Amino acid sequence: MALKRISGLGAIGLGLWATLAAGVAHHPLAPRPDYAGLYRDVQHLDVDTRREGDSLRFYLRLPAPARLGPGHPLRLTAWPSYEARQPLWQDSVPRRQQRPIPFPDGVRLSFCVAASRLPAGTVLQLSTAPPDAKEDYQEATTTAWLRLTEAMLARPFVLVDSVGQPLLRRYVQAGEPFGVDCFGLYQPVRWKRYAVSPAPALPPMTNPAAMPAGPRTLAVLDSASTRPGQPLRFEEPGLYALRVGGAGGVVPRTLAVTVAANQYPDLTTAAELIEPLRYLTTSQERQKLTDAPNPKRAVDKFWLDIAKGNQKLAKELIRRYYGRVIAANELFAAHKAGWLTDRGLLYVVLGPPPSVRRLFDGEERWYYPDGNLDGGPVTYSFRPRPSTFAPDYYELVRRPEYELPWYAAVEKWRTPPTALTGPNAPNALPAR
Repeated sequence: MALKRISGLGAIGLGLWATLAAGVAHHPLAPRPDYAGLYRDVQHLDVDTRREGDSLRFYLRLPAPARLGPGHPLRLTAWPSYEARQPLWQDSVPRRQQRPIPFPDGVRLSFCVAASRLPAGTVLQLSTAPPDAKEDYQEATTTAWLRLTEAMLARPFVLVDSVGQPLLRRYVQAGEPFGVDCFGLYQPVRWKRYAVSPAPALPPMTNPAAMPAGPRTLAVLDSASTRPGQPLRFEEPGLYALRVGGAGGVVPRTLAVTVAANQYPDLTTAAELIEPLRYLTTSQERQKLTDAPNPKRAVDKFWLDIAKGNQKLAKELIRRYYGRVIAANELFAAHKAGWLTDRGLLYVVLGPPPSVRRLFDGEERWYYPDGNLDGGPVTYSFRPRPSTFAPDYYELVRRPEYELPWYAAVEKWRTPPTALTGPNAPNALPAR
């Protein structure tokens, strides 16, 4: 079988490595980053990777208006953990190695880094922010963080769209064509579709012992193989596992892809508007909306009734609530829609976290400084629960003391005219 033409670039060299390593040893302690900015509802710097021999290739999409060059270098910083105060090394990607290409959705570029510089467990920070930017606050438009796992470092392929550009996401819409772009030989793709129950997240005060246990195994609904290089298109929504490899002695690797219905992450149907209301309503209320002669009009009336007929307030509530659902779909998509996840639950009801810390083991802590009944702070912890199907999945540590603040936050959505004011208001993250 013929080899594909590879238009790759050499890995970032080690010419300055001795100087950089010496500098790191005397580098002042870096401030602990606040990751809250990465969860803002803005365009993100998107990243994906592919192993290419002894290098790891990075694919980036910088949202428009992207700025690179003098004053905005593309910088890499490798950290031993999220809590580390000193980096393992720092480097920048020379402009000649970036080959930026403008697209309607921003600037796309790629480059390689020697795999020997990226041991598993390394946390890599990629940034196009100017050198004088605040180091403790992370801007989603200019900064991305990757925890490099064994699977990520070994995967020799990347998902691409219908014109061959990296998807930079792990979901596609039903019927959307996409492909698998392998390094070296074209590889066959074997896929399986699994039965998954997209259960919504339970409230943060739920007793973990009373939560239903997930299935130990997932039933396979169907499967098939495709020829090397053949485009993929899945009409049936669900969770798919792509097993890529086997030709020429290449070890097969598996990557999960969620196939979403309709226009995900957007909401276009009455059911997609009603379902996220489960965080604010009873099952009887939702059933009444579903059974209405015109469900979409019933949803509008639901919000108008909450606003006591105030159309301006109703429109603002709709904009904020469903805007958060869509943002959660983008940010937290896993083996199910982002708003159904634990982080999506808090994001939709409480809003983007004003402050986020990540611990050495990847645990996230979301701080809401005025989220308690008395206006005091509340902290929510999320522990990573990665799997083949959801490598970026996090689980909320549920506690009984969250009950009163949670009900107060839900009631704030349903109580006019103070729905957009007060300590538990569904406010947007303030600008920095």
